[in-house]
Amino acid sequence: MPGKKVCIVGSGNWGSAIARIIGSNVKASNRFDPMVNMWVYEEFINDRKLTEIINTEHENVKYLPGHKLPKNVIAVPDITEAAAGADLLIFVVPHQFIRKLCDQIKPHIKPGAIGISLIKGIDEGPAGLTLISDIIRERLEIDISVLMGANIASEVADEKFCETTIGATNAKNGQVFKELMQTPNFRITVVPESNTVELCGALKNIVAVGAGFCDGLGFGDNTKAAVIRLGLMEMVSFAKIFCTTTVTSATFLESCGVADLITTCYGGRNRRVAEAFVTSGKTIAELEAEMLNGQKLQGPQTSAEVYKILKKKNMAEKFPLFVSVYQICFEGKDVKEFITCLQKHPEHM
Repeated sequence: MPGKKVCIVGSGNWGSAIARIIGSNVKASNRFDPMVNMWVYEEFINDRKLTEIINTEHENVKYLPGHKLPKNVIAVPDITEAAAGADLLIFVVPHQFIRKLCDQIKPHIKPGAIGISLIKGIDEGPAGLTLISDIIRERLEIDISVLMGANIASEVADEKFCETTIGATNAKNGQVFKELMQTPNFRITVVPESNTVELCGALKNIVAVGAGFCDGLGFGDNTKAAVIRLGLMEMVSFAKIFCTTTVTSATFLESCGVADLITTCYGGRNRRVAEAFVTSGKTIAELEAEMLNGQKLQGPQTSAEVYKILKKKNMAEKFPLFVSVYQICFEGKDVKEFITCLQKHPEHM
C-alpha cells in the first residue's frame, strides 16, 4: 500500500521548521510517501526565485536561514500543484490568506484527505467567533485537527526540547499527525478539545503584546507575571463564553495553554514588537515591516477580531486586558495607561 502523501501549505519560519521534522520523519517510516511538497509563496531573493534556492541549496534563506531542509522536501510555487493528491495537508500560513488558498485547493482535494492547522489567529464572522480550522473545514469539507504549543520556530529548528499539543475531535486522525511530527525533542500530546487548543494559540498572542508593553515601560517581572495570570484568566473566560464545544481547565495546563503563554510573553515576535512600539514611537505596521522580515504579527490583528466580537456581545468590560491591547494598537490610547487595566481588573474586585 503506498504511503500517505504530505503537503505543507506555507513556508515561513514555522512552516520551514515543521518541514525539517516532517521531511526527516517520512523517510524513516513506510506509512508516508518519502517526498513532501511544500507550497512556497514565490519571492525573489537577490534575483533568484526562493523556490529555486530551496530546491538547490535546501535552505529557506529568507525565513529560516542557517538550517538545512531535508532534500525530500520540495518547494512548489503553485498551490494547486503542491496540494494535488495529498492525503495529509498541514496548514501553516498567516491567517488572513487562508480563505483564498482553500478556494484554490478545493477542486484538487483527494477523497479521504485530512488536515491539521498550525495557524494562530481567529476571525470575526457574521455569527461572531470563527476559528481558522472552521474556515478550512467548511471550505474543503475535510476533517481538521489543530497543533498549538510553546514552540518558537528557531528553537524547534535547533532541535531544542519542547512540547506541543494536538487538538483532534477525531482521535485516530490526531494520532496520524502525532506519528508524522513527533520526535525525541518535539513531544506531542493529543487531546480531544480541538477548539480550546486553537483558541489558546490565538489569544495568547494578545497577552504577549501586553507583556511587551510592560517590558517597554520598564515594569519588571512582577508586573509581567500579573499580565500572564490575568491574560490566562481572560483566555479561559473567553473560551468558556464563545466555544460551542466543551471547555475544561485541564486543557489550559497543556503546552498549548500556560506553557505557550509563558514562552510567548518572554520570547516571540509579539512581545518584541510591542516593546519596540513603546520605546521607538513607531506604529505597529512600521515595526512589523522593519523587524519581521516579511513575517506577520498576529497579536494586534487578533485583538481587533476579539474586540469586534466582544463589542457585538456587549462584553468588552469583562476583558480589560484584551480591550486595552486593541485600543493601544489601533485607537491611539496612550500605552502608559496599560497599567490601569491591570489595577482595575475585575479579578481584583
